[in-house]
Amino acid sequence: MSTSVFISGANGFIAQHIIALLLSKGYSVVGSVRSPAKGEKLKELYGSKFQYEVVPVLEKQGAFDDALKNHPEVTIFLHSASPAAIFVEDNEKDTLIPAINGTKFVLESVQKTSPQIKRFVYTSSILTIAYRELFSDPNFVASEEVYNPITYEEGKNNTGLDAYVASKSLAEKAAWDYVNKNKPQYTFSTVNPVCVLGPQAKDEEAKGSLSSTAEIINSVYKLTKDDKISEIGGQFVDVRDVAKAHVLAFEKDEAQGKRIITYTENFNPQLILNIIRKNFPELRERLPVGDPDNVNFSSYAKIDDKKSREILGIESISLEDSVISTVEQAIRAQN
Repeated sequence: MSTSVFISGANGFIAQHIIALLLSKGYSVVGSVRSPAKGEKLKELYGSKFQYEVVPVLEKQGAFDDALKNHPEVTIFLHSASPAAIFVEDNEKDTLIPAINGTKFVLESVQKTSPQIKRFVYTSSILTIAYRELFSDPNFVASEEVYNPITYEEGKNNTGLDAYVASKSLAEKAAWDYVNKNKPQYTFSTVNPVCVLGPQAKDEEAKGSLSSTAEIINSVYKLTKDDKISEIGGQFVDVRDVAKAHVLAFEKDEAQGKRIITYTENFNPQLILNIIRKNFPELRERLPVGDPDNVNFSSYAKIDDKKSREILGIESISLEDSVISTVEQAIRAQN
């Protein structure tokens, strides 16, 4: 009988890559979704080794109790579900409380209902380490030991983006506090990715506008000759490397109790455009040229992820390979 893994937020961009990787490695997978329709769609994509449970509201105490009780075979829990909205009516009600409480409640559910679950991996973010410093302070060094100092009050009273950043940071801190205080039967690790780019896990999911960061490469691919190029960049990691990190985070003993940063290199839309123009000559006539030399990242912070790289031991997918894979998939989906 194969080892069974439960993953929350199973229809997400990162989660679907984790599911595909788990199934390829012989694991059985149970995923939580918010509706039966989403669950059935995933079953069509991933087959009989994938099962689903409907958990419509994450931020309710006991929300995962029944789903977990239905699957006593599960021994690993991956929590990838989290509120992702930035434009909300109420920062506290719509972003902060759901993220923080939802995280604490799922940790509680696993401890209370599932003594057989021995490893818990939490999808966090580089935002729990830093935010504005990543793009504006070349002297700042982000590492596994650093925490974003943003406060609850700043998240509540400032912009929706500040609320989202605070929700990520404070939810991860709440998770570590819960684990340290309650000493559950499972080990706990986090995966803290930078901006996650790359193809969808299935070509069927690559049509139209994509959600979240998955749209960044797609939006550059869709540009036409007279369009302006955004200058908003960031730090990049391919989604397939993030999926590997989640699996290794529970497979490897040395990953237990650790924060694992996933980061490859810096990027901006101009660099993505340069890569597309270089590798897809048939698109050059439609695409803008922009300013090919506008790829200076000297104002960006440094990311010291040496400890994470030693734990993972994988060779990262480059931005160029990620862009090529994503554009090739977009072309297949379009055709």
